[in-house]
Amino acid sequence: MASLGFLTVLLIHICLFVSFSSAEDPNVFYQFEVSYITASPLGVPQQVIAINGKFPGPTINATTNNNVIVNVRNKLDENLLMTWAGIQQRRSSWQDGVLGTNCPIPPKWNWTYNFQVKDQIGSFFYFPSLNMQRASGGFGGFIINNRAVISIPFANPDGDITILIGDWYTKNHTALRKMLDDGKDLGMPDGVLINGKGPYQYNTTLVPDGIDYETLEVHPGKTYRLRVHNVGVSTTLNFRIQNHNLLLAESEGSYTVQQNYTSLDIHVGQSYSFLVTMDQNASSDYYIVASARFVNESNWKRVTGVGILHYTNSKGKAAGPLPAGPQDEYDKTYSMNQARSIRWNVSASGARPNPQGSFRYGSINVTDVYVLKNKPPVMINGKRRTTLSGISFKNPSTPIRLADWFKVKNAYKLDFPARPLTGAPKLETSVINATFRGFIEIILQNNDTKMQSYHVDGYAFFVVGMDYGEWTENSRGTYNKWDGIARSTVQVYPGAWSAILISLDNVGIWNIRAENLDSWYLGQETYMRVVNPEANNKTELPIPDNALYCGALNKLQKPQDISSATSITTNGSKLFFALLMIIYAFVSLFP
Repeated sequence: MASLGFLTVLLIHICLFVSFSSAEDPNVFYQFEVSYITASPLGVPQQVIAINGKFPGPTINATTNNNVIVNVRNKLDENLLMTWAGIQQRRSSWQDGVLGTNCPIPPKWNWTYNFQVKDQIGSFFYFPSLNMQRASGGFGGFIINNRAVISIPFANPDGDITILIGDWYTKNHTALRKMLDDGKDLGMPDGVLINGKGPYQYNTTLVPDGIDYETLEVHPGKTYRLRVHNVGVSTTLNFRIQNHNLLLAESEGSYTVQQNYTSLDIHVGQSYSFLVTMDQNASSDYYIVASARFVNESNWKRVTGVGILHYTNSKGKAAGPLPAGPQDEYDKTYSMNQARSIRWNVSASGARPNPQGSFRYGSINVTDVYVLKNKPPVMINGKRRTTLSGISFKNPSTPIRLADWFKVKNAYKLDFPARPLTGAPKLETSVINATFRGFIEIILQNNDTKMQSYHVDGYAFFVVGMDYGEWTENSRGTYNKWDGIARSTVQVYPGAWSAILISLDNVGIWNIRAENLDSWYLGQETYMRVVNPEANNKTELPIPDNALYCGALNKLQKPQDISSATSITTNGSKLFFALLMIIYAFVSLFP
């Protein structure tokens, strides 16, 4: 029987090897069971969205060019889509996980995402994209490591730690959604979570007893890579670690010029990598702080996340006041100047061996210019809505990409204006008609009083400028045309603008959205339609075999079509499961 056990283990190893090696690029597999659990991150029992029973969800760990396969089982009581913020989905907007490209996964159904992280490295996160669900959880980190043959622009860190920060309400997403539907503001959050946990009791007046808080255990003298993501609802957070410098190294897939910060503003939807060296004397533990920005700080003191950095040789608990953040409540120039200081490392290799700066974006002629203007919420047809350029986006019943594929008429309008509308705001499914292989300039103008951040799916764009006031043609004279950071989420300060440039080399339907969940839910989004007139599989993959159908195409969907919806179509995975069956049959011969 010992030889049988050995043979069984051997067969399992062969099975696993084949499953990960049969394709040109290796596969990584994840099973997500998305469900509700009861948790009390701020001391109040509430319903949160968990993945495999955990809140937050697991970190996806992949390497450049891996095929990532995630089978999602929806155990919520409502529709679900998972989106992968910053993952470019090269040639495959089918996998993007937003309503413009995918029909939602119904309750009790499975659906398998299958995409390649082509030519990407860096720090990202995933989350549920529908109906404010991210406000209840369902998020997790997403790491893309460099291939071994590509050097990174710093010494290999001694550890890699994902940190998810975000403002948090003790009401779940359905209650928050109802508030918005009723025309109300969400109001001040109830707190800030760090990795799904509430604050350390640094102040007995502000923090009640019994709160579970995050502790990061580290070794003295070691350097760790901290990947910090703001996965919250709508609040910019200042991140800092008591007595430690944050050496910025990467942001959303781009290596940065390395420079030290004592703290950094991280806006909703943004991700950063810091190298932090444990160089203190460990006389006590140290505070990790994520505090609300651009608010009345005396009123928002409880909206502060506090964790603990614990050295293995620490001599005591953290005590005393928190390390101070920026003292500029009414001075936004500090934060903007800090944002401008973040530069692209043009000499470092990214996912490929050639330097990042070999793509000279500043010398490319712009083919299209769009000004997307945000204003305070307005009333449209008796409902409170948000707009971009005077249009509040209405999600289509048939996803735009499916409508194109099956030539469904009148599913959307390809008429999003290049300049803001001057008349009454409209509720439309209006999409940008972008040019394949064009080079588009987008100016995001924020004429609201709140901080906003915007995300573009399918691409990394270049942040070339930001300033206060109204953008004009003369503003281009201030653009950074050499080492502006390439990323997928950019902040736009109140009463200010940010300008981005995008090389439109990725065919598909790509979401442009407000990352602030309330603004997004109320209509502040659109899509770019990027089509190759010479349709071929080199620029876009065909519709996946397990596509879900809805809207005008609802009749194509087989009822409870679980088998097809969960099928993983890669040869490697089929062989993997076939070999498992062989193992099972073989072992059953030996009672």
